[in-house]
Amino acid sequence: MMSAVTRFLQCTLRIALPAFALAAMSTPAFASTTQIDLTTHWAGYAAIAIFVLAYLFVVLEEFTHLRKSQPVMLAAGVIWALLAAAVAARGDMELAHHAVREYLLEYAELLLFLLAAMTYVNAMSERRVFDALRAWLLRRDLGYRALFWITGGLAFVLSPLLDNLTTSLVMSAVLLAVGVGNPRFVALGCINIVVAANAGGAFSPFGDITTLMVWQRGLVEFWTFFALLVPSLVNWLVPASLMHFALPSGKPASSDVRISMKRGAKPIMALFVITIVLAVGFHSVLHIPPFLGMMTGLAFLKLYGWWLQRTARHHEQADFAREGSPGDIDAFDSYEQVARAEWDTLLFFFGVIMCVGALGFCGYLALSSQLFYGHLGPTAANVLVGLVSAVLDNIPMMVAVLQMNPTMDTGQWLLVTLTAGVGGSLLSIGSAAGVALMGQARGQYTFFSHLKWSWAIALGYAASIGTHLWLNARYFTT
Repeated sequence: MMSAVTRFLQCTLRIALPAFALAAMSTPAFASTTQIDLTTHWAGYAAIAIFVLAYLFVVLEEFTHLRKSQPVMLAAGVIWALLAAAVAARGDMELAHHAVREYLLEYAELLLFLLAAMTYVNAMSERRVFDALRAWLLRRDLGYRALFWITGGLAFVLSPLLDNLTTSLVMSAVLLAVGVGNPRFVALGCINIVVAANAGGAFSPFGDITTLMVWQRGLVEFWTFFALLVPSLVNWLVPASLMHFALPSGKPASSDVRISMKRGAKPIMALFVITIVLAVGFHSVLHIPPFLGMMTGLAFLKLYGWWLQRTARHHEQADFAREGSPGDIDAFDSYEQVARAEWDTLLFFFGVIMCVGALGFCGYLALSSQLFYGHLGPTAANVLVGLVSAVLDNIPMMVAVLQMNPTMDTGQWLLVTLTAGVGGSLLSIGSAAGVALMGQARGQYTFFSHLKWSWAIALGYAASIGTHLWLNARYFTT
């Protein structure tokens, strides 16, 4: 089976990688200050080859068990070392130095934003918010088809606030708990969750890294993203409706398990909402980067965590009760929630930004603009971005598009946000949610069980694009 999957990936990569190479280019902010042409230089060719090799390891993460951040971080260092040597040989010792600082600033803003969001999600998980939700669903005594629609609906609703990975893991825990002995239900339910979580994240600035990047660049206003709500809903409902008829009848055994949230869970949820409001206000009203609002909200969480520590009930006398300390009952340590952030994803994002930025530094911006968006046109190019995202993940694809900075109206920026967000659902390896669920439901939800329904997901993909082009025609000015 592994060899079959590997052969499929190799064939797909032969098609997808050339298109992605054309989309790799420089950030608009830095392109205006740095003009250099290494497109026919040995260093430019080496940069492309190293990045393609590194990303091949990322795609094969399931089989190599090599964390996806490791190859791209290594590639970033090697590529920039080669480029620095190349420009130094031309007599400019500082050009690469200034370029790296520009890309680092771009990454730092996203890092701080995502770190605050991940810490809140981890804090709610530690306070058993998601465990309580799972137990509540199990007590409803629902049938397989009802659970299919409820878990998919919750994934669609939660993903705009939580990341699609966390949402998928929470919902898959319900499926695995109720679907014991019914692998068909688990497989279909996992596909449904992946599609719903990816679709739900596409219409919210907080739902996916791709939408977050577009919003932070100021290309689409905060409330304008919600124009993608109906297209995203269509993207999920079309394949879900088709899979509905393949679901088993009956219902799983009921459960009386009850899980109570820990002290402070509801205030932490409220603080998370306040933090989101702060981020939007900082960006829309004060016109300063939204990460500052997120970090301000993180400070609120830490202050509240300090109060939880001071007032925690514990059996031993101490000034502070620390999570996991002897005899503690409900202590909370916000710094441990920071440590539990998905650092592999954050470091992967660093590697991708630095690698794609390096390819742009070589001078592929003009070439990519002409061959990708110039010849194909923005609509065809943006649809292709989503298709390639099914193999190469949406993060590097959106980084590439943003750093190309093609001239597009709001409707086209919304289109590429939609396609990049939901295109990964076409294959199980196309999104973090799909890869994670293959591990969670090993042997039941697989690459090929997802592939059997790729045709239905593709119909949803096409229908969502058509819905956007029709429903949001007012955003297209050209």
